[in-house]
Amino acid sequence: MEHITLLLAIVVVTALVFDFTNGFHDTANAMATTISTGAMKPKTAVAMSAVLNLVGAFLSVEVAKTISSGLVNEDGIQPEVIFAALVGAILWNLLTWLVGLPSSSSHALMGGLIGATVASVGVGGVNGGVVVTKVLIPAVAAPLVAGIAAMLAARLTYKAGANIDEKTGRKGYRAGQIASAGLVSLAHGTNDAQKTMGIITLALVAAGALAPGSNPPVWVIVSAGLAIALGTYLGGWRIIRTMGKGLTDLQPQQGFAAQTSAAAVILASSNLGFSLSTTHSCSGAVMGAGLGRKGGVVRWSTATRMFVAWGLTLPAAGLVAAGSELVTRQGDWGVAAVVVFLIASCTAIWFISRRQVVDHTNVNDVDAEGTDEPAGVVTTAIAAVTPPPAGTVTDLKATIPAPAGEDTASTTPAPAATV
Repeated sequence: MEHITLLLAIVVVTALVFDFTNGFHDTANAMATTISTGAMKPKTAVAMSAVLNLVGAFLSVEVAKTISSGLVNEDGIQPEVIFAALVGAILWNLLTWLVGLPSSSSHALMGGLIGATVASVGVGGVNGGVVVTKVLIPAVAAPLVAGIAAMLAARLTYKAGANIDEKTGRKGYRAGQIASAGLVSLAHGTNDAQKTMGIITLALVAAGALAPGSNPPVWVIVSAGLAIALGTYLGGWRIIRTMGKGLTDLQPQQGFAAQTSAAAVILASSNLGFSLSTTHSCSGAVMGAGLGRKGGVVRWSTATRMFVAWGLTLPAAGLVAAGSELVTRQGDWGVAAVVVFLIASCTAIWFISRRQVVDHTNVNDVDAEGTDEPAGVVTTAIAAVTPPPAGTVTDLKATIPAPAGEDTASTTPAPAATV
């Protein structure tokens, strides 16, 4: 019983560490556009987001119940399995944070849980129907729905404000953007904080401390809410830079449209119990809003790397978790070895990140890494068919080379003779 008690404590602490990484990894979802457009100062933005994440953690437990009793079968799941799942999720969160890619913390957690469960009890331990209906389908639908909604909202916003003074309009939209960013933070708390609540509840059930199907205890809700709020306050500045400047250049109108659309999708999914990725929703909304402005473009090279990271999240976290589970099942020395491996890996990633520091002082630098990437095939094609602004025809003619053998001087009209 002492071994189980000690292991359970390790699992709970590791789960809260994951919740902390979830907070700073996903701060960009709520605040990247608000910071990039200058609607709020960086430190003020993450402080507000942290408070609202904490509040959101107390609003619902539907997603926590999906994680704790729907994704895998509770029978036969040991605390070692949950610990291994968290190791895979934490390492994937840190690796994607290091390279500034907004991947899904939710999918990292679920991929780790699936991988560790399969390694422990086999494929039968995973509820395939739940994975498809409440994980995979929302993963595909969320960015599409949020993106289309944000694109339409951005176009409607520009039309509605066409006759409004530009300075007044920008001021109003920035106020709206702050409100919508707060809504996204609140929605993030109702969705992502609950995932840690669910994983801790699953560990308590596996250890026999709770009956199967129980709701998260109050202390679990409080600790998970505080952990994600603290992580949010520290801010994942690398991912904020990518979301705010790397994908597209947003104006306040677009930021307002993106955040409002993403918040609506996330809150709807929380009420339905879908373990939705806030990263997928917010990234899709940012890209949709980028295309919603006339002449707006998306940097598809950055988006492509992001899509690849999304596709690798479940299998990568699952493989690390499966390997960790094989070691932890060896007993106390196996658990200790995985703990040492996790601490060493996190420390190494931290020191590597110090080679190029990104924080609130340089998160909006216009020459930030990734903002000068090639626009991509789609953006280039859009630019090629976009008519030039009025008054540029003469300049365009001057840039067109004359056919070979043609005397360019003969095409230039001679000056009128003076009398």
